Amino acid sequence: MQRILGACALLSLLAGCASDGLIDPHGYNATGGASYYGSQHHGQRTASGERFDANSLTAAHRQLPFGTRVQVTNLDNDCKVIVRINDRGPHTRGRLIDVSRAAAAQLGMLRSGTAQVRVQALDD
Repeated sequence: MQRILGACALLSLLAGCASDGLIDPHGYNATGGASYYGSQHHGQRTASGERFDANSLTAAHRQLPFGTRVQVTNLDNDCKVIVRINDRGPHTRGRLIDVSRAAAAQLGMLRSGTAQVRVQALDD
């Protein structure tokens, strides 16, 4: 019986690793906290392998596939920006997305550093 339970646990673990935790972006619509990357990250490699450019409209999300385009709306001022997911994060508990400095400027969140946002995946 222990062997069967051990095998089931191992298979469950392997199945979870195989999916990498990615979700289907179709219809994705979530609200939560946003922050933006500091200048110390400019030029560093992202999880997708490309170099981070603070002046591009990109973002980090934990589960959306790389290349997914999302509209981010600042719920306090209704400013919107479209970004492309090219990194993993945020690594701060309670945050939904990290955006580039250029995206943060369009969202009007440079001064505060954070904002409550709605993130909606766009169908290409």
